[in-house]
Amino acid sequence: MRAAGRRRFREPTIALINIVFLMLVFFMVAGTLAQPLDRSLRLVRTQDLDGRAPPDTLVIHPDGRLSFRGNDVATPETYLATLDETDRAEIRIVPDRDLPAGQLVAIARALQAAGAGRILVVTERGLE
Repeated sequence: MRAAGRRRFREPTIALINIVFLMLVFFMVAGTLAQPLDRSLRLVRTQDLDGRAPPDTLVIHPDGRLSFRGNDVATPETYLATLDETDRAEIRIVPDRDLPAGQLVAIARALQAAGAGRILVVTERGLE
């Protein structure tokens, strides 16, 4: 009788190669689903534009001073007194970058207490 030899197990490398290949094909197809931009298209450059607040917003300066359409406003309550009911439903405020966060929150709370509806903070979005 022959002695039982050790059987060698082969690793399923072919199956692993097939899976990797299928993943490669999947990512190639998924990456090309979005239409590429036309090469002759030139996007708008916003680098040289002046950063100005929208005209119908309450601007809060770094020292806490309020202004609306270029005119100084004494308090958030006096600002709301100049608006009609439909404009009070949604208030946009533009705080300066150097304004302390606590002061911004205090002004927003004063606006809500005076009857403002929804308060939106307009910020700059950096796309780098």
